[in-house]
Amino acid sequence: MLKIQEIREIIKLVDQSSVEEFTYEHDGSKINLKKNNGVTVSAQPQVVQAVEEVKPAAQAVQQAPVQEAPAAAQPVKEAPQANVEDENLHKITSPMVGTFYQSSSPESGPYVKVGDKVDESSVVCIVEAMKLFNEIEAEAKGEIVEILVKDGQLVEYGQPLFLVKPE
Repeated sequence: MLKIQEIREIIKLVDQSSVEEFTYEHDGSKINLKKNNGVTVSAQPQVVQAVEEVKPAAQAVQQAPVQEAPAAAQPVKEAPQANVEDENLHKITSPMVGTFYQSSSPESGPYVKVGDKVDESSVVCIVEAMKLFNEIEAEAKGEIVEILVKDGQLVEYGQPLFLVKPE
């Protein structure tokens, strides 16, 4: 069963992304979020008692309106272009929606910098989603040519994070 804080985190992540609809099922509970159509939460637990526990949380979430920032407040930035042809480069993409971090902690240095050599199993960054820190591997052998996102930036599923010149 999800806690109200976890539901709020999901709402925040979906609200900050370009995802229009998001569905999550866990332990018999189901959350369905839709932008522009409001927020709906439905619970279908297998035990009747669990339904009663979910109702107050679902009502609280349904009452919280999804606010969209004005388009002027969130300018759409195009990804920087590499100085070499993109056709020859491998793109390391985000496997999930979350927050991009270049290092394991604010005190430590980045996993990789432009010019660093990586192989298939080299960890290049972390993407945090719902308080889980997921290490992202290069999945290609080569040299980091460009870092396409900034530390702490929200990334989307499939968004290119790095460009690697394959060896």
